Amino acid sequence: MRLSRSVRWLLLALAVFVLAAPSYAGVFISVNFAPPVMPVYEQPLCPAPDLMWTPGYWAYGPDGYYWVPGAWVPAPYEGALWTPGYWGWSGGLFVWHEGYWGRHVGYYGGVNYGFGYMGIGFVGGEWRPGGFHYNTAIMHVDGRYVHNTFVNREIVERSYVSRDSRVAFNGGPGGIRHEAGPEERMAEHEQHMGYSPVQQQHMLAARNDHGAYVKNNGGRPQNLAVARPLGATMHDAPGTVRPVQPAAHGGMNAPAPGYQGGAQSHPPQAGQISHPMAQPQAQPQQRPAPQSYPSPQPQSRPSQPPQPQQHPAAQPQPHPAPAQHAPAPAPHPAPAPKAENREKDKR
Repeated sequence: MRLSRSVRWLLLALAVFVLAAPSYAGVFISVNFAPPVMPVYEQPLCPAPDLMWTPGYWAYGPDGYYWVPGAWVPAPYEGALWTPGYWGWSGGLFVWHEGYWGRHVGYYGGVNYGFGYMGIGFVGGEWRPGGFHYNTAIMHVDGRYVHNTFVNREIVERSYVSRDSRVAFNGGPGGIRHEAGPEERMAEHEQHMGYSPVQQQHMLAARNDHGAYVKNNGGRPQNLAVARPLGATMHDAPGTVRPVQPAAHGGMNAPAPGYQGGAQSHPPQAGQISHPMAQPQAQPQQRPAPQSYPSPQPQSRPSQPPQPQQHPAAQPQPHPAPAQHAPAPAPHPAPAPKAENREKDKR
């Protein structure tokens, strides 16, 4: 009995692996009970251009399901879009399919994660010349610092699979009923990139947070979304930021006060970049400048030795001046009258 059960689990695992092989992320974990419902929360304001929203989700750790808060993340490259991971029913188990970065948003089970991820694709914005433009019909941005925006409510309404559902998995008993469409399947086979370093650190931080687990919060975690964008205090965030190509279009703007992440995604405009990670890029350009100033000084010092040579030349000039007055002794004949006077005296 035990042997047959072990063989059945092995065959099931192999079947799941084969089914997931065409996708990028594959299967990392499977659970025999469903994740909790999706909690309702507000999206923090986007404080700077070209940040991408990654919605919160239920992950599985040593103590069961735990909540990974939603967060703003620097795009790893220009044109990158995030496809959320999802729980899918397969062979009597709930299988986790990880999210990924790509040029198009793929299939995520039709789960309504909100804020642009309504079940099909992503309607929170799009890449245009000049950077990422946010659809403020569904996304929350700080208009003082994010100016690339538009409003399209119609596309939002067309992207719901189950508008009012808070179910966090696809298929199985009570799950979302949505099969991948042609565009979603096509996006799955494109070139993808997994979690960025800051996303991995974010997930590990939630995994190590005892308050994030369902067993401790009853499915109502306190930390539902991170107000500060990821990468604000993590030094590896700039390595995942896209190149500063849109700067030529003038579509990037100054970040919100105190925001320190995603420094390389902003143009080097004087007086606007306050990121500490952006300053090291400006400092190497400033430091050579002071070093170049002393370089002419050694060259000017050798020019001083000729000056002592000029001073000796100038010193002889005053000496001849008395030589010009040498004829002045000509008045010495004046004593001659004195001699005549003496002769008169003798007379």
